[in-house]
Amino acid sequence: MTALLLSRLQFAFTITFHIIFPSFTIGLAAWLTVLEALHLRTGRPVYQVLFEFWLKIFGVAFGLGVVSGIVMAFQFGTNWSTLSKMSGPIQGPLLMYETFTAFMLEASFFGVLIFGRSRVPPWFYLFSTAMVALGTTFSAFWIMVNNSWMQVPSGYVVENGVFVPNDWTKIIFNSVVWSRFPHMLLASYLTGAFCVAATGAWYLLRKVYHAESRIMLRMGLGLAAVLMPAQLLFGHLNGEYVNTYQPAKMAAIEGRWNDEKPGSEVLFAWPDVENRRNLHEITLPPPFGSLIDSDSLTAGEIGLNSIPPENWPPVVVPFFSFRIMVGCGLVMLGLAWLGTYLSYRHRLAYSRPMLWLTFLSFPLPFVAIITGWFTAEVGRQPWVVYGVLRTADAMTPFLTTRAATISLVIFCAVYAFIFLFGTFYIYRLIYTGPRGKLFESAHDGAVPNRPMSLANTDLIEASHAGVGE
Repeated sequence: MTALLLSRLQFAFTITFHIIFPSFTIGLAAWLTVLEALHLRTGRPVYQVLFEFWLKIFGVAFGLGVVSGIVMAFQFGTNWSTLSKMSGPIQGPLLMYETFTAFMLEASFFGVLIFGRSRVPPWFYLFSTAMVALGTTFSAFWIMVNNSWMQVPSGYVVENGVFVPNDWTKIIFNSVVWSRFPHMLLASYLTGAFCVAATGAWYLLRKVYHAESRIMLRMGLGLAAVLMPAQLLFGHLNGEYVNTYQPAKMAAIEGRWNDEKPGSEVLFAWPDVENRRNLHEITLPPPFGSLIDSDSLTAGEIGLNSIPPENWPPVVVPFFSFRIMVGCGLVMLGLAWLGTYLSYRHRLAYSRPMLWLTFLSFPLPFVAIITGWFTAEVGRQPWVVYGVLRTADAMTPFLTTRAATISLVIFCAVYAFIFLFGTFYIYRLIYTGPRGKLFESAHDGAVPNRPMSLANTDLIEASHAGVGE
C-alpha cells in the first residue's frame, strides 16, 4: 500500500460517491422542467403535485452532490499537486467556466424554485426551472471537456514543464468531447427516467397514489425507450475514439492479447494476465471484433502483446466493468421497450411481474455509470494525461503513506456518514409520497406557552406514507 495507490483509491472512492448525485440531479432537473411545462399548459394539479414532490428530492440530492464534489478540487492540491502545477493553465480555466456558467445558473434560479412559486409569474417559474436544468447540463459539459482533454490531450504546448493552452477551440471542441458529453448526458437522463419509473412502480405495487404513479411509470419508461438506442449509438462512438487514441485500453476491454486481422470478439472470459491468455473464453469469430471496434470487416486490431507492459492498464477491471455497463444497458433497453409496449396496450399497471422488474431496475443506471467511469479511468492508466504524464509522476512528491492513509480513512468515514443520512432522508421522502407529509402539524390544543401539552399522545399523530390513499 503505497501513497500512490492510496491516493488513487481515495480519488476513485470520492468520484464514485460523487457521480451518483450529479447523474441523478441532471436527469431530475430535466424531468422537473417537463412537469412544470405540462402543468402550465394543461392546468392539471397532478403535475404540480409531482413537481413539488420531486423538487424536494432534487434539493436533497443536489446538496449531497455539491458537498461531495467540493472535495474533488481540493484533492488536486493535496494528493496531485504535480498534476495541478503542470495542467493548471488548462484545467483551472475549465473549472472556472463551470463556476461562471453552471453554478451561477443553478444557485440563482434554484432559489426561485424553492421560494418563488407564489412570488413570480408562472412563465418565469418555468423559465427558472429550465435554467436550473441548463446549469446542470453546463456543469456536465465543462467536466467532460476537462476529462476529455486528459483522455486525448490537444491544443497545448509544453513550456518549462507546464501544459500551456495555445488553441482553446481544439480543447473545447475536441471531437472526443462530442461523443463523450452526449453519452454522459443521456446516461443522466436515463438515470432520472428509471428512478422516476421505479418509484411509480413501487407505488402501484403498494396500491397508493394511483394517478401520480401511472404518470411516473409511463413517462419514465417511455423516455427510456426513446433514449436507450441513442445511448447505445454514442457508446459505440466512444468505443471508436478509444480504439483510435487509446489502443491499450481497447485491447484490455476486449481481452485481446495478440494482433488480429480481422479481429474476433470476446463476449466473456477470465483474463489470465500472468500467462497472457483468457480462460473460459466465449468468442464470436472474425470479423465481429473488427466490425464492432473499427466499423470494418477487414481492419486489424491491436493486442496487448504489441504494447510494452509498462503501458498496460490493469486488464481485469476495464474488461469486466465494460461488460457490466453494457449488460445493464441491454437490460434497461429491454425493460423500457417492454414496459412501453404494455403501457400502449394499457396493461402495464396490471402486470405485477413487470412492476416488480421496473421497481428493482432503479440501481441499473447508477451501476452502468459507475462501471462506465471505471472503464474510462482505470483503462487510461498508467497515464493521468494520456501519453504525456504518468499517474506516478503526477502525485504530490512529498506525500507519505501515513498521510494518504489518514485522509482516505477520514474521507470514507465522512462520506459514509453523509451518504447514509442523505439516502435515508430521500427514502423517507419517497416513502411518504407525493401527497404525504413527513410530519403532521401539532393539534390546535398545543400552544407555545404550554409545550407540555404535546405530551398528550392523542394530540400527536405520526404520518405514514399512503394513509388515506
